[in-house]
Amino acid sequence: MKNTDLVIAIDDYDVTSIMRLFNEEEGKEYLKEKGVKDEIIEKLHLLGLSSIANMLMAIKFAKYYELTEDDVVLTVFTDSMEMYNSRMVEQREEKGAYTKEDAIKDYYSSLISQKADNMIELNYLQKKRIHHLKYFTWIEQQARELDELNRQWYDDDYWTEIQSMVEPIDKLIEKFNERVKSI
Repeated sequence: MKNTDLVIAIDDYDVTSIMRLFNEEEGKEYLKEKGVKDEIIEKLHLLGLSSIANMLMAIKFAKYYELTEDDVVLTVFTDSMEMYNSRMVEQREEKGAYTKEDAIKDYYSSLISQKADNMIELNYLQKKRIHHLKYFTWIEQQARELDELNRQWYDDDYWTEIQSMVEPIDKLIEKFNERVKSI
């Protein structure tokens, strides 16, 4: 948290609306009408829910800091729609077939009209306050030690040690993914 300067909240409704806009045929057709190139539309399935949220945060960030076309904002697309087929099914069952009218509404209300709201630039005490919010999940839910939680804030070596664990963690993830594929 010490390195976090800005917190941005994203509405789940916007994320799921854009998920449908980017992945339903009517949504993709509407994006073509708006001038989005085919090669972009063909890749929109590469943005899963977290990636869509990251994209929206980048838009809000750019608006907040009044950036222009001369500025660059870099974000990470962490997942693809491959993980969210069930969410598409849920949305279809809950809201029905996706129409051009839905695409128009989602394009303007969930994408184009993003504002620089629900954001906070953090000072030192606000960063510490957010760090302390981890107490419930870290200590009470995960039964971790308070000393470790405190080290995350006070001991800069804590994060260097975490970085040294990347390779072993990657190997565990690969092993898990192989196990899950066979299920």
